[in-house]
Amino acid sequence: MKLEIILHPDMRLKKKCMPVLNISDDLRSLAKNMLETMYAAPGIGLAAPQVGHLSRLIVLDCVKPGDRSPQPVIMFNPEIISKSDELNTYEEGCLSLPEQFAEIKRPAQVEVSWIDENGNDQEQEFNGLWATCLQHEIDHLDGTLFIDYLTLLKRKMITRKMQKFKRELARGENAS
Repeated sequence: MKLEIILHPDMRLKKKCMPVLNISDDLRSLAKNMLETMYAAPGIGLAAPQVGHLSRLIVLDCVKPGDRSPQPVIMFNPEIISKSDELNTYEEGCLSLPEQFAEIKRPAQVEVSWIDENGNDQEQEFNGLWATCLQHEIDHLDGTLFIDYLTLLKRKMITRKMQKFKRELARGENAS
C-alpha cells in the first residue's frame, strides 16, 4: 500500500526517532509499504519519519531501473560505525522536498550495522551512491534534512519554495 509522504516544512521531519525494540509484523508491513512508496515516487531511499512513523527504520535501493534487478534493503536501527576520510559530492534530493536539489559533500564510504526484517544483525560497507543514500536516510532518523548542510540563506530559500508548493498543493486539493 502506498503511503503519503510528509513534505517539508513539517515538525515531524525534525524529530529524533526511537529505536525499534521488537520487529513486529506491523513494522515489516510498514517497511514493505515504504518500499512500494519509494519505488512509486520514484526515489532511492525513504525513512519512516517521512511517512509519519517515528521509528528507526529506513528502506533503500540504489540500483537504477533497467541496470540490474532491484536490490531493496530494509534496515531497522541502522547505525554508521565508521566513515572514510575521503569525501564524495552528490546532488541530493529528497522525497519530502520535491524538485529541490543541492550538492552535498559526505564521506565516500561508510560501514553500517543494522537489524534486518528477520531480526538478524547485519554489518556491511557501502560506497558511492549507496553510502550517500544511507547517510541521507539515517540523517532523517535524527531529524536532519539534506538542506541542513546548506547555508542559512539557501536553506531559507528552499523552505520558502516548499511552503509555496504546499499552499499550491492544498489549493489544488480544495478545488477538487
